Amino acid sequence: MTERVVLAYSGGLDTSVAIGWIAEETGAEVIAVAVDVGQGGEDLDVIRKRALACGAVEAEVADAKDEFAEEYCLPAIKSNALYMDRYPLVSALSRPAIVKHLVAAAQKHGATTVAHGCTGKGNDQVRFEAGIVALAPGLKCIAPVRDYAMTRDKAIAFCEEKNLPIATSKKSPYSIDQNVFGRAVETGFLEDIWNAPVEDIYEYTQNPAAQREPDEVVISFKEGVPVAIDGTPVTVLQAVQQLNERAGAQGIGRIDMVEDRLVGIKSREVYEAPGAIALITAHQELENVTVERELARYKRQVEQRWGELVYDGLWFSPLKRALDGFINEANQHVTGDIRMTLHGGRAVVTGRKSDTSLYDFNLATYDSGDTFDQSKAQGFIDIFGLSQKIAAKRDLAN
Repeated sequence: MTERVVLAYSGGLDTSVAIGWIAEETGAEVIAVAVDVGQGGEDLDVIRKRALACGAVEAEVADAKDEFAEEYCLPAIKSNALYMDRYPLVSALSRPAIVKHLVAAAQKHGATTVAHGCTGKGNDQVRFEAGIVALAPGLKCIAPVRDYAMTRDKAIAFCEEKNLPIATSKKSPYSIDQNVFGRAVETGFLEDIWNAPVEDIYEYTQNPAAQREPDEVVISFKEGVPVAIDGTPVTVLQAVQQLNERAGAQGIGRIDMVEDRLVGIKSREVYEAPGAIALITAHQELENVTVERELARYKRQVEQRWGELVYDGLWFSPLKRALDGFINEANQHVTGDIRMTLHGGRAVVTGRKSDTSLYDFNLATYDSGDTFDQSKAQGFIDIFGLSQKIAAKRDLAN
């Protein structure tokens, strides 16, 4: 029986050429799998037909936008996940979503191998392959660009030689990856970290310096899940999409950073994630109102580790799964409304309201009606500072 390879297929030049390339290198039949995580572009049926025209024996397409939003973006929102305190894990979140469909297709079609289009020095190769073996330890993984030296020049030559139905236009000077949660831009002139980004690299956001009226929005959450925008019920996908539009129009969510890649190098990345930044900002503030102090302090440590695990491609790991349980428990009272002003590149919280709030006006006020017993403060301070007082006496005596 001829071996089969499932290929993560985008519809572009490189993965279209990879269909025939893999067949020639391995003698296997290729099954193309395209997954829509909100990246936009061509219709899925057009992509499916192109894969077949390029030599795939089977081609599957999946509209996974809602799945991606609810099963991958939502946990990131609940986790306030920002790698290196800035990056909302745009690409890192989409890889396990795609992996799940690749593995399902491999099992359905009896494939022994899964292929992807990553290079040998990025994070995505790890995210794909670590995810694949976590779900199906018996599957093998190959990467034509990395393993078979399929350079772009060779891809164009192969495409022309085989007369494949794919345009071989000049490559963009940037490497771009996008989905509904955001957009990542790298390479080209951005590799010189002294060069400022130019306006034409952005698509999800408008120039934050442009004059425009502020936009006020109220985001409602239930147990950490965004459920309404300005009082109108929304799915998680709709919440992200609507805030991509509204926050993006105000230039919110632009991130220019040098980040630590898993493979050990530093890389300059420019991101756009207007909906993600607006939602995480709102969620963080609602947690400030509703989550008890010690739980909130510990959760901040968990959030950092959760983000690192996801960035590093360990979405399906036992530790990540265990941390999900903690994060869901910590979100059980994160219910209420956050009002924000979107303007000038910033999402600024201006109001908070929650039936599960831990904010007690009568304890917080300095005016009449104050119920905080200040007479107990001196004794509390005496006991709280006792250990360092004793240590200070010793240190001063020596």
